[in-house]
Amino acid sequence: MRVALVTGAGSGIGRASALALHKAGYAVVLAGRRAEELRRTVEMAGDAQGRMLAVPTDVSSEEAVRALFALTKETYGRLDVLFNNAGMGAPAVPMEDLTFTQWSNVVNVNLTGAFLCAQEAIRIMKSQDPRGGRIINNGSISAQTPRPNSAPYTTTKHAISGLTKCIALDGRKYDIACSQIDIGNAATEMTQRMTGGVPQANGSTMVEPRMDVQHVADAVVFIANLPLESNVLFMTIMATKMPLVGRG
Repeated sequence: MRVALVTGAGSGIGRASALALHKAGYAVVLAGRRAEELRRTVEMAGDAQGRMLAVPTDVSSEEAVRALFALTKETYGRLDVLFNNAGMGAPAVPMEDLTFTQWSNVVNVNLTGAFLCAQEAIRIMKSQDPRGGRIINNGSISAQTPRPNSAPYTTTKHAISGLTKCIALDGRKYDIACSQIDIGNAATEMTQRMTGGVPQANGSTMVEPRMDVQHVADAVVFIANLPLESNVLFMTIMATKMPLVGRG
């Protein structure tokens, strides 16, 4: 049985991906801050075989991340896939009006959290038998192009691209592959505001098209199921009519 760990698994893309991986036959460890939402994901899976484990976790905490991966190894004996999905944003205000705390919170979850989880995953993957595994980072369209007033989120997502390349390079000798999936306007709670219009780079406000989050989950499963001799280094999956090409 292959084992996957999904962070931010209590809602949105994380939940949809965890459910899709479970359906594809994986044992899935669910990490997130809200225990009740993780339990809801387990309920939605109808996990009669005990192939889901919910572990409330703050990914910005080194101690919590170490405990999460230790429990994963103790329970399932290995780890084949990590989906580094947990993320947060800051208020959409000019960067000069952001507080240091707002900046730090986004950096700690989006970037440091991804690093800490990748670090623990590598430690397991390099030493298990059979060796290796796959790390998938949620980069977001913001890893390519910013929205107005999004400095903390966009900066961390650009940094994820660098982290992805480093993991892909340094993981080769251990049979560890690393991918990044850049997602544009999946229909989740986080993007609900787009149905009422969001600011554009030219100063206008417009309603942006969204896509079914299941398409993202299916893409995550596709990447996860690739043999380790192959890798999708970067994938962009987006609502066809969202304003990306030519944005800004």
